[in-house]
Amino acid sequence: MTRRAKPGQALEAALGHRFADPALLTRALTHRSAGPKGHNERLEFVGDRVLGLVMASHLHADRPDDSEGELSARYNALVRRETLAEIALGLDLGQAMILAKSEEGIGGRQKPAILADALEAVIAALYLDGGLETARAFILRHWAPFIDGRSLVTKDSKTALNLLAMARNLGNPVYSEIGRSGPDHAPMFRVTASLPGGTEAAGAGPSKRVAEQAAAEALLALLEGHSS
Repeated sequence: MTRRAKPGQALEAALGHRFADPALLTRALTHRSAGPKGHNERLEFVGDRVLGLVMASHLHADRPDDSEGELSARYNALVRRETLAEIALGLDLGQAMILAKSEEGIGGRQKPAILADALEAVIAALYLDGGLETARAFILRHWAPFIDGRSLVTKDSKTALNLLAMARNLGNPVYSEIGRSGPDHAPMFRVTASLPGGTEAAGAGPSKRVAEQAAAEALLALLEGHSS
C-alpha cells in the first residue's frame, strides 16, 4: 500500500507555475517504491540535463573572467546532490512525494538522494509543461543563494568553505597540520585552514579529517563575521 500525497496548489505556488498538465507534477513526485510504472526516473534524466544547461549558460554569462576550471568548480558545487537536497528541503518537497509505506517508514521523505532526484524530476516537469524559460526562472530563483554564497550546505564545513570562497573569489582553502599531541591510541591533531589572502583559522580533533572540518568551520565563522 502506498501513501499518496497530492501536490496541490501550495506546491505549485512554491514552484511558481500552474501546471496545464498536473499529471506531470504527480509523476515527478512519485518515487520508484510506489510502483513499477509512473515513477519519476525518466523525468530525472531530463531534469538533470535542463539544470545543467541552465546553470552552465548562467555561469558562462555571469562569470566572463573565470577560466574553464573555475567555471567547472562552481558548476559542480551548484549541481551536486547536497545542493539539490537542501533546495528540496526548503520547498518541503519530501512531504509532497508519493512513496511506498515501507520507504516512508525508513525516512524516505528526508533522504538526500530521493529529494535530489525528485527535484530534478520537478525541473523536468516544469520544462515539459511550461518550456525552458519556466524552468530557468525556477532554477535561478532557488539557486540564487548558492550562486552568491548566501546559503551553504552546513553539514560539511569544508564544502561550505569551498562554496563561500568561490562565491567571494577568495581562492582555494589550504589545510596544514600544525601539531599533534596525546598518545598513539588517542591522538589530537591541530590543523589550520587558510586562504591565499592570509586569512586563517585553526581547529582540533581526534583525526586529521575532524580537525580539518573544525578548522573550516572556524574559518567560515570568521569570514561570515567579516561580512556582517
